[in-house]
Amino acid sequence: MPETILERCVAKGLRMTEQRRIIAAVLEEAVDHPDVEELYARASARDAAISIATVYRSVKLFEEAGILDKHEFGDGRARYEDAERDHHDHLIDMNSGAVIEFVDPEIEALQEQIAAKLGYELKGHRLELYGVPKRKPG
Repeated sequence: MPETILERCVAKGLRMTEQRRIIAAVLEEAVDHPDVEELYARASARDAAISIATVYRSVKLFEEAGILDKHEFGDGRARYEDAERDHHDHLIDMNSGAVIEFVDPEIEALQEQIAAKLGYELKGHRLELYGVPKRKPG
């Protein structure tokens, strides 16, 4: 299986212009969950000729090819991440919009148990928790 976003795009036969290559590189380097505006800012810093329309089209193409996952965390912005990243869940801070990734073996096991109890074999899932920081007493 190709390792990078760019390699997966090429393997799927997508036409990779220089601008798409830059967008793929920006996505590959992202450690957050950028939206199109953030991707545009990062890509256009590398090539001022990249338009926001190009970013929108590229992200849509990558998503349709199964290379990117689209997330909507309730803030009205679609955000993206590499579809091939290791499985993780998300906790969204409703005050700041921060997205915290986590993995919890107990939650994973419980989801498997629930699916089995209902007569299903779990093939995938997404878990998004929404919260606000607890106020410290005193």
